[in-house]
Amino acid sequence: MTAHLGDLADFIAASPSSFHAAHESARRLEAAGFDRLDETAEWPTGPGRRFVVRDGAVIAWVEPEAAVPQIPFRIVGTHTDSPGFKLKPKSTTASNGFLQAGVEVYGGPLFNSWLDRELELAGRLVTLDGTEVLVRTGPFLRIPQLAIHLDRGVNDGLRLDPQQHLNPVFGLGDLSGADLLGHLAGLAGVEAADVAGYDIVVADTAAPAVFGLDDAFFAAGRMDNLVSVHAGLAAITAAPLDASHVSVFAGFDHEEVGSATRSGAAGPFLADVLARIADGLGATESERLRGFAASWCFSADAGHSVHPNYAERHDPANRPVMGRGPLLKINAQQRYATDAAGAAEWARACAQAGVAYQEFVSNNTVPCGSTIGPVTATRLGIRTVDIGVPLLSMHSARELCAVDDPAALAGALTAFLAPA
Repeated sequence: MTAHLGDLADFIAASPSSFHAAHESARRLEAAGFDRLDETAEWPTGPGRRFVVRDGAVIAWVEPEAAVPQIPFRIVGTHTDSPGFKLKPKSTTASNGFLQAGVEVYGGPLFNSWLDRELELAGRLVTLDGTEVLVRTGPFLRIPQLAIHLDRGVNDGLRLDPQQHLNPVFGLGDLSGADLLGHLAGLAGVEAADVAGYDIVVADTAAPAVFGLDDAFFAAGRMDNLVSVHAGLAAITAAPLDASHVSVFAGFDHEEVGSATRSGAAGPFLADVLARIADGLGATESERLRGFAASWCFSADAGHSVHPNYAERHDPANRPVMGRGPLLKINAQQRYATDAAGAAEWARACAQAGVAYQEFVSNNTVPCGSTIGPVTATRLGIRTVDIGVPLLSMHSARELCAVDDPAALAGALTAFLAPA
């Protein structure tokens, strides 16, 4: 557990944006002996460990030695993005002697959690010739909160206008001598005039930390959903070559904004990869569909632990507590894709791994969130199960889990890709 948690902390620190997460995933996969493929090239056939990156998403797979055209797939699905803020065009603004970054909301962050933190800009720049370069600033910005002396009622209710109150400061002066994009270009080693586009997000820079009585807690930014990405990477790198299925890890982008992109779960990325694997096996359409009918996907995303200060917001009978194992996520409206057969498949994986698990269901008066699970089930027709690590402070700039749960999730996913 200690080694897994330390490696998770390193992975989170290396992944301030989805593009950095995909890059770090690729680095780890190559170190584990996976071959990187180009989507525009012919792909090799036969057994092997391979992966492909599409923008801020990555898919890796292990094709076994005895693969047949109708072979099923076992898929771990995750997402690389996290809620926060994204840099606008005309990114440098100024107000009353302060230089500020123009940002817009990405996904559903807890606004107040981003106040008074040292933040960074991170993501990719694309030059006129199509070259993509990653960049990150380190501690560079801050969203300062208004002092209580100027808002005496703030503790009775804080309302933050996303246009007016959430623009970070990064310097002093006016627009005559400031160029935020130029600063990013300089850090990336390219000319500012050559930058034709960018995808830059804001990220918290505080290092992950273990704390509490008996070191019970682990806190970090972007645990939704880098905990699952990291666990999925651990599972795929341990997947065997003598299996009777193709093991797949998918880290999609843009889940926090609906997944409807070329690198999101609602897009064609996974379907494209699976089709090319099946084509390499010489599968007919009928054989490919036979394989899909025997396939499984575990959609691994963060879930909710019961909150000790807001217990009434949770279901009165189903109250999972972080530290007691990962979650099986269930919803009658199919906001999660789990059904009875999926619950049994999850139970088998956890039993094989020696991992305890808990069920999560929403309070009937609280709307349920969703994941890539229903999207994947609908997109591919593959049986899908929603699972994940329980958190407190989900969508905060800094989230909280129990130290044992990330390794437990990785163990269950590893067993799923290598069933006894």
